[in-house]
Amino acid sequence: MIAALNWGIALLVLGLAIWTIVARDTFAAIVGFVAYGLLLTLAWVALRGVDVALTEAAIGGGLTGVLLIRAAAKLRRTEAASNAEHPGVPTRVAAALVAACVTAALAVAVLALPDPAPTLAPETAANIAATGVGNPITAVLLAFRAMDTLLEAIVVLFALIGVWSLAPDRLWGGHPGPRHQADPNGVLAFLARLLPPIGIIVGVYIFWIGADLPGGKFQGATILAAMWLLAMMAGLADTPPVSRTWLRLALIAGPVVFIAIGAAGVAFAGAFLGYPDGLAKPLIKVIEWALLPSLAVMLALIMAGAPERTAR
Repeated sequence: MIAALNWGIALLVLGLAIWTIVARDTFAAIVGFVAYGLLLTLAWVALRGVDVALTEAAIGGGLTGVLLIRAAAKLRRTEAASNAEHPGVPTRVAAALVAACVTAALAVAVLALPDPAPTLAPETAANIAATGVGNPITAVLLAFRAMDTLLEAIVVLFALIGVWSLAPDRLWGGHPGPRHQADPNGVLAFLARLLPPIGIIVGVYIFWIGADLPGGKFQGATILAAMWLLAMMAGLADTPPVSRTWLRLALIAGPVVFIAIGAAGVAFAGAFLGYPDGLAKPLIKVIEWALLPSLAVMLALIMAGAPERTAR
């Protein structure tokens, strides 16, 4: 039964991937992409990667889907004109050949791996207790792969800067996105008053248990960002001007604390992002506490878009 379910998920994931590529309509492709992300969530759950499943559902299928929908809405005016100019047969054949070659190269790389495949799992399992963290995913991400996690946070910050750079010079320093208005007695306003307190508790809880159970900073930050966005969409809150000092400090606080702890590791543990004996878990918690608000603000402002209004 479980094998049949796994095969079904695999076939659905493959089918949705193909649908997302061949769909002519932008909105249809985005719907396929969101469904693809949700099915990948199920696949990660089946592989017992609950942390990865939570991240995929929140960011891969959630925030990324909303971001693509917003981009499609802005491009709708030009989509009809672009659809009228279909690429020729040679272009399609060339694209298909390139895609087939890449697929074949990936298949050869996977199938050519030695049996058993090289792995650091035994070394990781033997040393993971030294971190004092009960959740192996958190231990790996902030101890054995801490450099990757630091770079991921910095990449999100650079993505936000890239979004802001799309604003005209005269609007730089203003409010990201439009000022939303909604019926104060409507359903959206009702949900924006009801859900944020619950969402904040859930987001903080998922973050809090991340050291010992599935959860963590990225998952919690995504929920907090979603609650802020809901309040913005209902007109109950506005985006802060990007020129505000407190906003910029909030954005860089997490990465700066991460880098500072990593630099301290050179002096006290002999390696960048090394932890002294007995202090691994407290330092990991400090890093996560610093990253949570920074990531929440980054994700929310990326969704809000480039500055579109001057600062009041």
